[in-house]
Amino acid sequence: MNDRQAVYTHGHQDSVLRSHRSRTAANSAAYLLPELRAGQALLDVGCGPGTITVDLAELVGPTGRVVAVDRSAEVLAQAAGYAAGRGIGNVTFECADAYRLPYADGEFDVVHAHQVLQHVAEPVAVLRELRRVTAPGGVVAFRDADYAAMAWYPELPELADWMALYQRVARANGGEPNAGRRLAAWARAAGFDAVECSSSTWTYATAEQRAWWGESWADRVVGSDFAHGASAFVGAGELAGIAAGWRRWAADPDGWFAVLSGEVLARVR
Repeated sequence: MNDRQAVYTHGHQDSVLRSHRSRTAANSAAYLLPELRAGQALLDVGCGPGTITVDLAELVGPTGRVVAVDRSAEVLAQAAGYAAGRGIGNVTFECADAYRLPYADGEFDVVHAHQVLQHVAEPVAVLRELRRVTAPGGVVAFRDADYAAMAWYPELPELADWMALYQRVARANGGEPNAGRRLAAWARAAGFDAVECSSSTWTYATAEQRAWWGESWADRVVGSDFAHGASAFVGAGELAGIAAGWRRWAADPDGWFAVLSGEVLARVR
C-alpha cells in the first residue's frame, strides 16, 4: 500500500458490493459515453466488482483494449468472473496503486475513475498519475459523490446522525466525503487546462428502490469497514439506532433519497 493511501471507508463486504454491483455505464458514466469508440485503449481505475468496466469494454470492443485496476485482489477476482459470465474477453484485471500505475506514459486513450478520488489522501497526485498514462488527445473521466449535497425525505434524525458520522469517519480515514464539488479544482491543480464539468444523480424513491438502498445502508452501518471506523466515535447501540432509522426511512411510502455526484472530463493536450 502506498503510504499516502487513505483507508477505504466502505470496505468490500457484501453489504457494500451489492450496491457497487448495481452500477452500470448508463447510470454511472453517461457523461463519458459520447467519448467512446471501438478500438480505444481504456484504463478503469478503482474498478470494484467490474460492472461499469465490462460495459465500457463492450463499448470500445471488439478491437479496443481495457485494463481495470483495484487494490483488492478479492474484488478483482469477482470482477474477472463477472466479465467471463458476460462473455467479455477484451478486459484484464490487475492489482495496482493509483499513485504509481505500472503503465507507460500515454498508454491509454481514456482513463476512467468512478468514486475513487473521495477515498485517496492526495487526489491531485492521483490525477497527475492518471494524466501521465493518458495519450495526447485523450480524456481522463472521473465522477465522485458529494455527501453534503445528498438530500432525503422524511428528514429523520437517524439519517442526519448517519451523515454527521459518515463525514467524521471518512475524514478520519484520510478522504474527502464532499469530493464532488472539488473535482474541477483538483483537475486544474493537477495541470489540466481543458476541464468540462457536469453532475448527475442516483435517486431512490420507489418501494423497491427504497428497500434496496435502505437495507444496504442499514447493513453497512453495523457490518462493514464503515461500522468498524464508526466504532471509534459511537457505540454499538447508536449504530443500531441509525440502522433502524434507515429501515424506517425505507418503509415510508413518501421516502425519497438523492445522491449527487460531480463529474469531470479532463482532456489531455
